[in-house]
Amino acid sequence: MQSLKSNALEPTRRELAALSPFSRFMRLLPVFGLPILTLLLIVVFSVTLPDTFPTLLNARSITGDKSIIAILALAAMIPMATGRIDLTVGYGIVMWHILAISLQTMYGFDWPVAVLVVLVLGALLGLVNGLLVEIAQIDSFIATLGTGTVLYALAMWHTGGRQVIGALPDPFTSIFSTSLFGLPIATTYVLVLAIVLWIAADYLPIGRYFYAIGANPRAAALNGIPTRRYVILAFVGSGVMTAFAGVVLAAKLRIGQASVGLDYLLPALVGAFLGSTTIKPGRVNVWGTVFGVSILAVGIAGIQQMGGDFYVEPLFNGATLLVAIGIAGYAQRRRRSPRRSAAASPPIAPQTAKDS
Repeated sequence: MQSLKSNALEPTRRELAALSPFSRFMRLLPVFGLPILTLLLIVVFSVTLPDTFPTLLNARSITGDKSIIAILALAAMIPMATGRIDLTVGYGIVMWHILAISLQTMYGFDWPVAVLVVLVLGALLGLVNGLLVEIAQIDSFIATLGTGTVLYALAMWHTGGRQVIGALPDPFTSIFSTSLFGLPIATTYVLVLAIVLWIAADYLPIGRYFYAIGANPRAAALNGIPTRRYVILAFVGSGVMTAFAGVVLAAKLRIGQASVGLDYLLPALVGAFLGSTTIKPGRVNVWGTVFGVSILAVGIAGIQQMGGDFYVEPLFNGATLLVAIGIAGYAQRRRRSPRRSAAASPPIAPQTAKDS
């Protein structure tokens, strides 16, 4: 059967063994460049802002604020592995955090039931997205933009443009307010989800199938992979994780408002795209996504503490997205160019007795 090769750009052990120490360092630099840059930013801001940045309070603030974005970025990463994009990670969290609150305050649901309903509806939305993309053959960007906009409109209709306010039980709010090892428990959610997705992506067949579909859907189908089933499954997984992020956001804000969710869309996509440039350059990956969100969190926090204005965050996110996509595109072109050059070179004819 035809082999399915990853489109990741990380060097192999055999390739590294043939290089000099300096060449080996330069070859590994793109792989670990983002984690190194994140650590350098932490050091720089800690030295520049010794009274505010290297503190537990700042660490709690950064991890608490960005944990939800990290969950959404991991959710967006799942369909990206199959070559699709899910914009409902930004629109869905609007509806899900409002619904998690209104089911309790307006309709009298117990909080575990409300959470379960939200998670099930998130899975259902993912199923709808998957069917639109794979069965109706609508481009994933258009399909999820459409369903996301409809969901956002439903959230506006449900709230009437007003905040959803009410008394929430302590066990529900503790979903976010609980601390573990001095950090918000949402940090633990990110770590647990990242480990589960990492195991699935790197060590289980489902991860290999996702990457194979993303690299070459036709070749994946020829190798017997049911591509439609796994793409739909990817959207369902993204939908469930987005719904979970909505529950965590509801426990954090304790009020529902339709104006907050879309602020999470761009950072989540930036984190996922930026993650494809590190650890396993050339494809989205779990730890790359985590470091992608981390460098956004550290960079924005440091710049704001140095006196950056309110527009710094969207400016930083947008510029970083452009840089991430540019780096990923350059890396892919660089990877393909040797193959194209080899294919374009005419074969050397064997020398005959007459030529000699």
